[in-house]
Amino acid sequence: MPELPEVEVTRLSFADRIAGARIVSARVGKPLRWPLGCEPDQLAGRVVHGVRRRGKYLLLDLDDGLLLVHLGMSGSVSFAPTHPPAGPHDHFDLSTSRGVLRLNDPRRFGAVVFARAESAPQAVKLLGGLGVEPLGEDFDPQAFHAGLQRRHAPIKQVLLAGDVVVGVGNIYASEALFLAGIRPTTRASRISLARATRLHAAVRDVLARAVEKGGSTLRDFSNAQGESGYFQLEANVYDRAGLPCRVCEAPVRRIVQGQRATYYCTRCQR
Repeated sequence: MPELPEVEVTRLSFADRIAGARIVSARVGKPLRWPLGCEPDQLAGRVVHGVRRRGKYLLLDLDDGLLLVHLGMSGSVSFAPTHPPAGPHDHFDLSTSRGVLRLNDPRRFGAVVFARAESAPQAVKLLGGLGVEPLGEDFDPQAFHAGLQRRHAPIKQVLLAGDVVVGVGNIYASEALFLAGIRPTTRASRISLARATRLHAAVRDVLARAVEKGGSTLRDFSNAQGESGYFQLEANVYDRAGLPCRVCEAPVRRIVQGQRATYYCTRCQR
């Protein structure tokens, strides 16, 4: 699943090129996770002012309304002057004066949703429950610790839930917990302020490095220019079950939490 770094990398790869473009037409293919929320031809003539990100959502700000784009489990967007005819997994095309933005999603868990404003019910339903942005100025260590104190689930599960801090996906949660020296099964409410501060720094560090490396390409992720990511090549624990820890050489262990694979070092993380 594309996580926050992959979504941010995607945004950076086309935001400047689409800014200021006028929408010529929109095409909707097979139904996605949620309906578009308007007739496609109603988007024609609107201007794309810019592209933001909120958690794992891309927000295309229009001169009248906005489009919320979610990549789902296997989706990707591409932006190019032209595209070949839509294939079976190309479910949305936004043709503009500067190129065509296309959503490809083999599993169709992604979505493109139009809302009149970020305060509109459609947008609030998708964005209203999201936690603080981990790479933003509002991500404060003490507030982060206070949020963890209210949660009794394992810390890995709390990071993935997205209501304390948004966008820390499976790969990056395992990596951040390793850097902070915290075992993923530790109850969130038992983490001290000192350890929460270390985890806060680790989350920011891991996500920033992942964006710098272009995200992680485990199967088929690529940005809007078709480029893959390389963060997974420097992972400390993720997908390294049975291999020696890069720090202490103890074998990396794999467990399953909430149907998601978790990787950690039994010696470095306590």
